[in-house]
Amino acid sequence: MSIYFTPLDREALLHVEGPDARTFLQGQTTCDVRTIDPEHALPGACCTPQGRIIFDFLMCQASEHHFVLRLRRDILKTSAATLAKYIVFSKAVIDSEQPNWRPFAVWGDGAHEVLKRIFTTVPDAQYDCVSGPGFVLAQLDALSQQFECYVDTATQPGIAAELASALSPASEDSWQALQIESGIARIETATTEHFIPQMLNYDFTGHLSFSKGCYTGQEVVARMHYRGTPKRRMYLATLQDEPATAGALLYSNGSEQSVGTVVNSTTTIDNKCIALVVATTESVTRELHLDSIDGPLICLGTLPYSLGNDTA
Repeated sequence: MSIYFTPLDREALLHVEGPDARTFLQGQTTCDVRTIDPEHALPGACCTPQGRIIFDFLMCQASEHHFVLRLRRDILKTSAATLAKYIVFSKAVIDSEQPNWRPFAVWGDGAHEVLKRIFTTVPDAQYDCVSGPGFVLAQLDALSQQFECYVDTATQPGIAAELASALSPASEDSWQALQIESGIARIETATTEHFIPQMLNYDFTGHLSFSKGCYTGQEVVARMHYRGTPKRRMYLATLQDEPATAGALLYSNGSEQSVGTVVNSTTTIDNKCIALVVATTESVTRELHLDSIDGPLICLGTLPYSLGNDTA
């Protein structure tokens, strides 16, 4: 039985702090920030006024007025700049420059028990978390096998060292493969402002609240939920050769126009290339190819959640 550990170098932590931090984030994100506390995290997204996702995140509360958002490092600066445009009149600040705070991942059968020896208290349900001075530990799955830990290595230098010594080292690609297999889409530079949340199945993965009230882009997202059916959805896919680049286009037989886009892609521990792809619901009944009609074949798999009636 192996339990794995890796620093998440492709991820970054965005800090929002101040008495108005919660209220500010509630008005800018798709999740209900009112329900986030030191024991409960939430995934979510920040959208343009047109409902297009700028960045996705997992949001935790590190202390009373301190919220931590984990997002992709390559869009950290642009994401912080986007939020900064709206925070001017709030008693809160955005900080993307806290290099001592670092994200780590832990996963495997028995991860819960090993983490208990390091943290004493460990989350027991998906998106539950525990917080203490200089750290947040969040559970990402329902089986107590996948965790992320955000650590202030200046005030808690021992946590990362304990994780590294107690667990087997692994690659960040292996962690990303687990997230792809879980059907959790991540926004990267190539895909920012490309998708509305429903295209990424965020209405099935806990990223959206339809009862929280207004936020930037809410009108578009709500209209799709209550009055429309998405013409594009996200699917799990297997590729023939190498991982595809995020933003690469998909084509299907009988159409010269692109029918979809690669969202995320990586290689599993057994060298299988997997991806999350967005495609028109009509096209998934035909063969899909990468980059051109004659490109590598893409085989669709089964997500761990149902899309209800929104499939072809």
